[in-house]
Amino acid sequence: MKKELPKVYEPQEVESRIYENWEKHGCFKGHRDPKKKPFTIVMPPPNVTGQLHMGHAMDCTLQDILIRFKRMQGYAALWVPGTDHAGIATQIKVEEELRNKEGLTRYDLGREKFLERVWDWKHKYGSRIVAQQKKMGVSCDWDRARFTMDEGCSKAVRETFCEMYDKGLIYKGSRIINWCPHCATALSDAEVEYQDKPGHLWYIRYPLTDGSGDLVVATTRPETMMGDTGVAVNPEDERFKHLVGKTCILPIMNREIPIVADDYVELGFGTGAVKMTPAHDPNDFEVGLRHNLETIRVIDDNGTINANGGPYEGMDRYECRKAIVKDLEEQGYLVKTEPYSHNVGTCYRCHNDVEPLISAQWFVKMAPLAKEALRVVEEGETKFVPDRFAKTYTNWMENVHDWCISRQLWWGHQIPVWYCDDCGEMTVSREDPTECAHCHSKHIHQDPDVLDTWFSSALWPFSTLGWPDKTEDMDYFYPTDVLVTGYDIIFFWVSRMIFSACEQTRKAPFHTVFIHGLVRDDKGRKMSKSLGNGIDPLEIAEKYGADALRFNLITGNSPGNDMRFYTERCEAMRNFANKIWNASRFLMMNLTIDQCRLPEKLELEDKWVLSKLNRVVREVTENMDRYELGVAAQKIYDFIWDDYCDWYIEMTKTRLQGEDEDSKTRAQQVLCYVLIDMLKLLHPFMPFITEEIWQALPHEGDFLMMQKWPEYCEERNFPQEEKAMELVMESIRAIRARRSEMNVPPSKKAHLTVATAEGDVFRSGIPFLKKLAYASEVEIVPAGHEMDASAQKGGLVSLVTHAAQLYIPMGELVDLEKEKARMEKELKKNSGELEKLNAKLNNPGFVNKAPEQVVAAEKERAAKLTELVAKLEEQLKNM
Repeated sequence: MKKELPKVYEPQEVESRIYENWEKHGCFKGHRDPKKKPFTIVMPPPNVTGQLHMGHAMDCTLQDILIRFKRMQGYAALWVPGTDHAGIATQIKVEEELRNKEGLTRYDLGREKFLERVWDWKHKYGSRIVAQQKKMGVSCDWDRARFTMDEGCSKAVRETFCEMYDKGLIYKGSRIINWCPHCATALSDAEVEYQDKPGHLWYIRYPLTDGSGDLVVATTRPETMMGDTGVAVNPEDERFKHLVGKTCILPIMNREIPIVADDYVELGFGTGAVKMTPAHDPNDFEVGLRHNLETIRVIDDNGTINANGGPYEGMDRYECRKAIVKDLEEQGYLVKTEPYSHNVGTCYRCHNDVEPLISAQWFVKMAPLAKEALRVVEEGETKFVPDRFAKTYTNWMENVHDWCISRQLWWGHQIPVWYCDDCGEMTVSREDPTECAHCHSKHIHQDPDVLDTWFSSALWPFSTLGWPDKTEDMDYFYPTDVLVTGYDIIFFWVSRMIFSACEQTRKAPFHTVFIHGLVRDDKGRKMSKSLGNGIDPLEIAEKYGADALRFNLITGNSPGNDMRFYTERCEAMRNFANKIWNASRFLMMNLTIDQCRLPEKLELEDKWVLSKLNRVVREVTENMDRYELGVAAQKIYDFIWDDYCDWYIEMTKTRLQGEDEDSKTRAQQVLCYVLIDMLKLLHPFMPFITEEIWQALPHEGDFLMMQKWPEYCEERNFPQEEKAMELVMESIRAIRARRSEMNVPPSKKAHLTVATAEGDVFRSGIPFLKKLAYASEVEIVPAGHEMDASAQKGGLVSLVTHAAQLYIPMGELVDLEKEKARMEKELKKNSGELEKLNAKLNNPGFVNKAPEQVVAAEKERAAKLTELVAKLEEQLKNM
């Protein structure tokens, strides 16, 4: 067994070797075990052609922490990985490559050949993100890796579509859909992002057919008016009651259109008359259905005006807007124009304006599905962490519209519907049919559209476990336990998984939805290509180690909240890794034992550290169970850095270097025991360095990641000894702080007198006061003891703590007059600087004209100087 660690920790060398070892020995495998309780996570599948970004790194880290924690707790832990075919994103990438490298479009290749190219792309780049995830240390069962278009997932998609179609939950209909002219495909409501954009409100005069006057309507979109088929007014509006049932003339097109009464028009809003364009507005479409208005589509799939647009045919929609406004003005129809800001729907992928168009598409009927999806969250079968996101979910689910699931793409799950060329009927089938189910004609063709990517992703928690087949995995591992995801895809994905699972499996897909925020840059901005502020997690991992990156992402991170990523904090976390490494090296250099177990006899400092560790174990476990991973990480960090490295190791050095062999062995045993438990607690957060150190320590078993998680134990709770040790430590801190203020080096030792009512406690702490407070001799006297006059003349300094009054003859350590002169000079310099700075900050000319960040920086400098001046004054007073 290796007993020594190299002088320097090299994460680049260690991480890949450790990971290969874990994989080789099957450490990540999820096994069904009737004696164990299952714990299952399905990985939110990243895009198959994507690259690991900081959001993925956060997602992976959180999931890996949870799965490693539960695995060590003795659960049958399964983490299912996989990738998403990402319909539109992948197709766009392949089309771009085709265009740039060969000057071809997908239509030049044809559907079959183009799809071959996409599969080639998938095979070439699909493993890239998996290799990147492995660099982060993720411990998923790679033998179970799934793809949303693999055979099993495709079977689940077909089954779901056909079953829901048979139940009347999937239908084809002409509806207003969100259409992206740039991506040339339909979008669901969740894929539309709204932005407040400046625009105009154009007031247009529609003459009444009988010549008795006109109606004035206001619109933000004059380019659609060629498709107007009516004007609506409120039935209670006294101004227009006499006009209902009459007609008016559509300007430019000179078409006669009816005036209808409908409650949709808000009484008293705007002019009171609203133009109706049923083919280009969802509300107008509904009014049109109620009043049997004609539907005339004037904008085509590319965002240009079609033949129904009369003189504007062939124009781009925004070019048409300018032309029609000009014509309306010239022909006297334009009454006025007002500036107007309004919410404009944009495509979540390309950010171009979305066009509401009437189109024949496939839809999922949401009202029946939403009921059960709401119930499971309202009744707590599925909980959100933090629970405020449950409200976000229920608000969306209560107001959900039917989901448009067809996409005008080639890459994806082609809709399993075949049309008969002879009888015109549809055949919906789980298997590819060879003939029409109605007339048995062989002349059939499949619907060219594919399903929305999110349709297959919605089945992910159960399709990955073998559904629709009845499998042992489904019986044992489903429902899954926790879904870890960002708040930005609650609508896209989480809600759809819940209603799909409730419908298909009659169970909620997971018990907990653990929501994390976005990883932003150090200025709080979203990382994006356009800003050029993205940070490559793999570059960070290469430079500082994956453990340092993981620990940076988790510390200070709270559920549901965005975090700022500071690269310099990775350096601090690398320093933390080095601190653990050096502490472990120190122990190993002093280690003579070959078994790690606690001795029967424990010293005061042993009981203190074991009691502290015991409490940390309890609190960290509770935090982990509540998904407070950032809090847990901070507690582990503080214990390792402060209690173990800075205090306990220092306390044991006298024993380790002493002559008492029994005391030396017992010190080693406690040091080793605490270190191993520390490594276990830290392992889910920093898996590589903890495994590497553990392998070099006396241990049983093959891998740290398979060891039992530490448990709180009442027998290792030593409140009295812990309190006693803290009293001694408080005195040491006070002495070191005063010596530091007076620039006394550790090599200069002085007599220490401790006046206290806790004589026994401080007598047991004498070795620590000598070693850590640099005392040459320690005298314990009763509380209230008066020091004699001769001692006071020697520049005696008195310090007060909760349990003691400490006396140090500083006159023996420093030239008090010289030190006083130095401090007075420093005080004068800093006071002068503070005076100038305050005058500057009291000057309105500076405060009002200087940049905000400059003023803030100067205020911060003034606060620090004020603190320093007060400290110097206090020190001089004490002298």
